[in-house]
Amino acid sequence: MRRMGWRRAGGNCIMPQQDSYIDRAEKLPPNLLSPELGMMGKQCIEELFNVQTELLERLQETNQHWLERVQSEAALASKFAAKLTATHSVPEAMTTCQEWTGRQIEMIAEDSKLLVADTQRFMETGARLLWNDWWSNRPDGLPGLRTGT
Repeated sequence: MRRMGWRRAGGNCIMPQQDSYIDRAEKLPPNLLSPELGMMGKQCIEELFNVQTELLERLQETNQHWLERVQSEAALASKFAAKLTATHSVPEAMTTCQEWTGRQIEMIAEDSKLLVADTQRFMETGARLLWNDWWSNRPDGLPGLRTGT
């Protein structure tokens, strides 16, 4: 009768090798409650909170700016409509329309610059969610994404 776990080698029964405690410990999953992992999680959450707060502030600033811009365009349209109805000749009406068109083009150019600036600020802030310093200072020794090391 053959026992489980025992082998025969050269006619002798040999007891199987057991892994040492250290070998078994190395095979176990990492301790999910380690202080390093807890600190890294806390740093991640704090950074996420900071970035979300900054994004919210930027959104509020941007919304306020565009609301003011819409109000100024409405005021400009009202002003030029009143000016156009007060004209007494075709050349005067054409001059008023040219002024309004010129001002509209200026405002569109300003809006374009502000839109690019707002987009850049949002992208820079949002990119911090993926590429921030805590990736390169990880306690587990993994390479940092920011530096590519």
